[in-house]
This record gives sequence, C-alpha cells and structure tokens, in this order.
Amino acid sequence: MTSTYTTLSTGQRMPLIGLGTWKSLPGQVKQAVLIALDSGYRHIDCAAAYGNEQEVGQAMWERIGPEKLIKREDVFVTSKLWNTKHHPEDVEPACKKSLADLGLHYLDLYLMHWPMAFQRGDEVMPRREDGTIQYADTHYRDTWKAMEQLVDKGLVKAIGLSNFNAKQTDEILRICRHKPVVNQVECHPYLTQKQLLTHCHDRGVALTAYSPLGSPDRPWATPGEPQLLNDPQILAIAGQYGKTPAQVLIRWQVQRGIICIPKSVTQYRIQQNIQVFDFKLSEYDMKQIESFNRNERLIAPTIETGGQKVWRDAGHTHFPFHDPY
Repeated sequence: MTSTYTTLSTGQRMPLIGLGTWKSLPGQVKQAVLIALDSGYRHIDCAAAYGNEQEVGQAMWERIGPEKLIKREDVFVTSKLWNTKHHPEDVEPACKKSLADLGLHYLDLYLMHWPMAFQRGDEVMPRREDGTIQYADTHYRDTWKAMEQLVDKGLVKAIGLSNFNAKQTDEILRICRHKPVVNQVECHPYLTQKQLLTHCHDRGVALTAYSPLGSPDRPWATPGEPQLLNDPQILAIAGQYGKTPAQVLIRWQVQRGIICIPKSVTQYRIQQNIQVFDFKLSEYDMKQIESFNRNERLIAPTIETGGQKVWRDAGHTHFPFHDPY
C-alpha cells in the first residue's frame, strides 16, 4: 500500500490527496469541505481567486479546533496569491485576507498562483476598455522575496509555485532563501507533465496535479472536446480493477509520486476519490495511461482571435506555456 503522504523538503507531511475547491459554487463548497473532512481528507486546496474562502472557512470552523473533532495541525491547508497582488507591498495583506476568510492563524502552504502579474487592485480580472486584461511588470522574483517574509513571520509554514515552467522554477531556486516546496500544475493523462515532474523532483520540489480528472466543467470547454472520464481505455482499466474512472486517474498520479487535488461537490464522488490506497495499477496499465499524452492543456484560458482560439495571456512577459515544459 502506498503511503497517503509525501514529505516536503521542509519535513512537512502533505497528504497525497486533497479536496480542490476551484469552481465550487457558494452554497456548495461548505458542504463539500464538510463531507471531505468527515470522509478522512486532511488536505484542502484553496485560493483567493476562487472567491469562496469564507465559506471554506465556515466548514473548517465547524470541524477543526481545540474543542472540535479534528486538530488544526492534522489538516494541510493551501491557499494562493492572486496575480493582482504580486507587488511586494500587497503580498502580506493578501495572505492575511485569506487567513481571515479561512479563519486560520497560519497556512501550511501558500503558492504564487501564476508567474504573471496583473494590475494592482481588488478586481480579480482588471480589464481595459477593449476587454483585454491589464498586466503589470512586477517580476515574480520580487513577489517571491515578499512571500519569503510570510514564512519568517510565521503566517505560512511553506511557500511554493503554481503554473511555473521549468526555467521559471529554476530562476526562483537560484534566488530563494526559502525553497519552493511544490509546483502545482495542470496534470492528467492528456498532459502527463513527465519532463516537468522529473525536473522538479530532481530539485526536491514536489508536483501537485490540478484538474487531474480533466476538469469536465471548465468554463471554456467546447462541445466535442475529449472527456477524460469517458475515455474508453480508462473505462476498460477501471472495469478490470472494479474501480471508477476517477479512482484510476487519481491512483495513476499517486503511483507517480504526484499530489492530487480532485474537485467535487458530490458526496459519493468526494468519498470515492480518496479511496485509492487499496489497489495498485500494474506497470502495463501505468504505461498505457501515460501513452495517452498529447501535451494538451485544457485549463489555460483561451480567447477567439480571427476565428482561431489562442491563449488569452500569451502576450504577458511571464506567460509560462511558451516553453515545452
């Protein structure tokens, strides 16, 4: 049986499976977190940009604390610094806002959500009159140095990256006092991230997979796009093991040493998604699933230009996906 934890470079034990909260609607996310905590999850992945941290915090208040069923130190909570808060002066206030919304005194992990800075302010997506996003030129190195002070002050136990490519990760590693412990990236069989996984693991940086099930409810999905959970080969493998397609996809990540944060607001799915430690995929099945790779990003937001879909933020100086990994 695989361990249910991975050990980070700080010595922290991070549960390999957590509950993702992106796109979980108000009125649903609190119940999802309660179900997860009651089902044995001890890792909750949050972000300021998701707009639901207050409700996540309400669920934590009901379950976690000295008088409650679960001790704070037994739950690993991640949040993320949004692109409009990259200016060094904005980093600590943004972190404290997440802490207040979540009702916590510290975060186990705080990630830079993207390497790209947007214009400072409280709008999640600051736009020009023509609808394009207003970028800022704050460099992620300067943002990182401000995040390191959060560790010094005890507001967060560790800091990390999200959506950084290999070169950008190395750039942070070259200048850091506090090493990034995690890089959280899109990862699933259509985007296996094999090169980035090796690159990060060689440097003692863990990889977390977001959208490990292919994010079928992503806002910009178009009809006819592939649905990973309905892939006939995944369905066939799931049938062999008597497991759901989601359990197979999560187990595949766990066996690769990747942390996984599947999102759901449905009780039976939340409960099923953590039940992946009682079986093991064969080497043949692991390789078969890896062979689905098409280096296909499902999550990078796209816009229509001249009848073609292009990456929305491809013009940003620090856009991470021009590099192969």
